[in-house]
Amino acid sequence: MAGAHHPELAAFTAGKAFRGKGPLSVAPCGDATRQKDRTSPRRRGVADGGRGQVLGLGKGAVQAILKRHRITRVLASEGGRTSRGSLNNMREYVAFLNELKAKGKVDLDAVEAFWKIERVHEFFAGKPFKIKLDASRSLRVVVRDVIAQAVERQKTAPGMYYAGAVLQHLVGAKLDCALGEGAVAHNCFSTADAPNARVGDFFIGDVAIHVTTSPGEAVIEKCRDNLNDGYRPMLVTLQRGLLVAEELAGQVGLGERIDIFEIEQFVALNLYELGRFGADGRKTAVTDMVNRYNEIVEKFETDPSLKIELRR
Repeated sequence: MAGAHHPELAAFTAGKAFRGKGPLSVAPCGDATRQKDRTSPRRRGVADGGRGQVLGLGKGAVQAILKRHRITRVLASEGGRTSRGSLNNMREYVAFLNELKAKGKVDLDAVEAFWKIERVHEFFAGKPFKIKLDASRSLRVVVRDVIAQAVERQKTAPGMYYAGAVLQHLVGAKLDCALGEGAVAHNCFSTADAPNARVGDFFIGDVAIHVTTSPGEAVIEKCRDNLNDGYRPMLVTLQRGLLVAEELAGQVGLGERIDIFEIEQFVALNLYELGRFGADGRKTAVTDMVNRYNEIVEKFETDPSLKIELRR
């Protein structure tokens, strides 16, 4: 039951919005439950008959668990003690572990690793991306900067696709700002990336828009399917993927049938138009797009670190 491949834990985390310092301090209650029996979670975890605190979740206990996984940063100075929210989190989490036990043996080491190695690392990496609204910088550089932050963060978190999620939701926010909310349907990045019956990441009129950081043969084939179905395919990618996509499309005879755009230009030009090419208008356009982007992330993603903080 490795953490990265445990759908029940992932579903519990998303369904209960079980993130932030409090829940992440409570989650290692697996450690408290293992004090008497390392293989079977018991209905423990609330001290003093449930009146005041979560058992074993003072700062020292939480940090000791983190230290086993070579995490030395302080998660929460108060741990999970004396918090009504923590008590409720504990009850829900232990009930969840008991349900899991009913389905088979629970590996508490794997459960702990799920929280401590994956979720806590995500929390500490979970600062929002930052955009500095500086009149001296081009709008393309503003877009480039936030994507570069996502690419850099991705290097330190194998298996996480921050850049792809940022690209998709930037495009979605840009479309909402240009066409009005409701003009396109949004999805979480992992859903959009999965094989499904949708014609593209976004579909407007007869246009199927595909958003990708690394265009390959698969996305070109999707574009071919779009053409066969009577749709007009559009591909939005990073600057380094532009030539790759054009080359791949040319190799299969679709070079003149697919519109391929680089993300910086795709977003920046629209910001100029939305801002009516004025200084104040540009600031408003960037602010509106970032706000809409954050709303999309809040609704469709479980990772708050995908948000963007706008600095002036």
